[in-house]
Amino acid sequence: MRTALITGASSGFGLRTALQLARRGWTVYAGHRLPEAENVWAEAANQADWVQRIRPIRLDVTVETQIRQAIGRIAQETGRLDALVNNAGFAAGGFLETLPIERWRAQFETNVFGVVAVTRTALPLMRQGSGGRIVMVGSISGHVGIPALSPYCASKHALEGIAEALRLELAPFGISVSIVDPGAYRTPIWLKSMAAIAPPEPASPYAGLYDKIKPEFDKSASTMRDPERVADVIVQALTDKRPKLRYLPGWHERVMIGAKRFLPQSWFERMVLRVLGVKRGRIG
Repeated sequence: MRTALITGASSGFGLRTALQLARRGWTVYAGHRLPEAENVWAEAANQADWVQRIRPIRLDVTVETQIRQAIGRIAQETGRLDALVNNAGFAAGGFLETLPIERWRAQFETNVFGVVAVTRTALPLMRQGSGGRIVMVGSISGHVGIPALSPYCASKHALEGIAEALRLELAPFGISVSIVDPGAYRTPIWLKSMAAIAPPEPASPYAGLYDKIKPEFDKSASTMRDPERVADVIVQALTDKRPKLRYLPGWHERVMIGAKRFLPQSWFERMVLRVLGVKRGRIG
């Protein structure tokens, strides 16, 4: 029976991936940061026998002791770890000039250093098996900058580099590394990130820009897609015979990355600004 650890598994992509793997017969350690997340799995366990294969585990990816305890528990109970899904994260919203530096540090502590800390602690146990899979949950924001979300974009750009380098480092051990890059889906991380962009003061130089982009963010929130599709792709990355480096859940992501890759940068920027209703050199 294969064993997986999923961080940030109490909601969103992590929760749905845990459910899919459990249905397939995996033993899933569902990492969660807050104690009340235990209730999510307690309720689910009453609905299907296979949910018993999901074992909630306290895991804040910014707390080293919790990381060591989680991996130690997995080693003791199963003696193996076949897959790690680095899903935990959040999006810090705000304009670079006005966002406190503490928010930048918190963003990287979770989205970047947390991924590194969990992965490096898990690797000795993973190497004991015959290969394994690591999946990073990235974002389209790891390829495209989005105004008022620069800390989140920066963290996901960093994750792209980590995934590419780690994939090569672990190739001799038969451990594959993939990154899944979703766009906007109906998950708490996106809804919270939109709410976290506080309106600037009326006298702020960014007040006009905020008034332009806020309706577009609201529109995006109202048309977000089903997160189950992303869970499908994460499971695909964990089970493909020859896992790819990068997985894109849908055509929205493929179009965006294709445009960024093949259009001149000035054209791409003009396209984004037009969508936001912003003209270069002018606000209002």
